[in-house]
Amino acid sequence: MRGLILSWILLVLMACAKESNLPSPDSNQTYRYLALGDSYTIGTAIGQDSSYSALLADSLRKSSQDSIFYQVIATNGWTTADLQAGIVEAAPDSNFDLVSILIGVNNQYQGRSITEYRREFKDLALQAIAFADGDPRKVMVFSIPDWGVSPAGSGRNRTQTSIEINAFNAAQKAIADSLNLDFFDITTSSRKGLQDPSLIASDGLHFSAKMHLEWMRANYAAWYQKLIRP
Repeated sequence: MRGLILSWILLVLMACAKESNLPSPDSNQTYRYLALGDSYTIGTAIGQDSSYSALLADSLRKSSQDSIFYQVIATNGWTTADLQAGIVEAAPDSNFDLVSILIGVNNQYQGRSITEYRREFKDLALQAIAFADGDPRKVMVFSIPDWGVSPAGSGRNRTQTSIEINAFNAAQKAIADSLNLDFFDITTSSRKGLQDPSLIASDGLHFSAKMHLEWMRANYAAWYQKLIRP
């Protein structure tokens, strides 16, 4: 009898040991975020850590018990074609939980055509969906900020710059809508920079950390819902 009891205790201890090695249902997860873009995405003039994409990743880490893997494919001055080439070089995988795209200001600045932009942006949007494991709900498109409100913008016709940026954004939104991608307007808030110098970076061209923080906060709830609580 005593031997049976000892055997039973041993079996229970072994079962507990095995169970303790199983992952807890509340254990942390690692979510993967890919940010595609240009100077805005890397925070030119303010530093990468102050960019909207880095602020998002950091805020998600702090507000949840989960880990965030954050990858950026972006460089100052990139057009849609440059971003396409950058993606080929970086060769990201296809299991991201969230992909954001902010690209096009340099197409407008360089006088590139809307026709070219439509074609290249649609290709980028399709790539973004592929990076998000084929799920368009995980892709977020951001409108092009209006750099014309900056001091550097005074060297050109600000009204014309705004008209052209509106046209690029309209093309971008039409593609996003056709692919069922969420589109977020950050252009409207960027235009406050004309009256509020604190929203412009020290280089007189890009937007300040304060502006990037506002972009992040304005869309944080949607980002959190998509990434952490799908």
